[in-house]
Formats: sequence, C-alpha cells, structure tokens
Amino acid sequence: MECEWCSSTKIVSKTESVFWELPDGSRAIEITETPTVICNDCLMTYQCERVVKEIEDQLFLIDSKIVGKVISFNELLKMPRLLKKNYFDFTS
Repeated sequence: MECEWCSSTKIVSKTESVFWELPDGSRAIEITETPTVICNDCLMTYQCERVVKEIEDQLFLIDSKIVGKVISFNELLKMPRLLKKNYFDFTS
C-alpha cells in the first residue's frame, strides 16, 4: 500500500477521530475509531476512498436524526438503513 498523496510506502494505518457534515447540512458529527492512513513522508493524514464512500453512503441511508454528536465508525456502519443501497450512486 502506498500514500495516495505522495506515493510513499512509509505509511501507517491507525484509527482516528474524524468530523463529518451530515448530508442534510444540519450539523457535523465526530466519528471515532475511523480507519486512517498516516504518511511518514508527506505527513498527510487521510481516509482512503473506500472508507470515505462507506461513511458517506451510510450517512445518506440512515435516519441521521438519531445519530448523536459522537459515534464510533463501527457503530455508524451497524445502524439500520432506510434503503438497502444508495440508488443515487452511479459510480458502480
């Protein structure tokens, strides 16, 4: 695996807190224990595209009104969805 920013192989996988705006724009939440990549060369800290897509799809498909100010990544992904999949995602 290599850094998406500088292509270095000196990367570390960790879990970190991230802050995400809800799809309706009403507020932001903290998502703890989110899979994160940290590059030791360019010092970027980011979530890979797969993780970003998982978060965005899940937030779009759940009743975001019941999400608290802070939730773990795993708790978020386990929340029941209103739809089975994101029917507005035409990338796949």
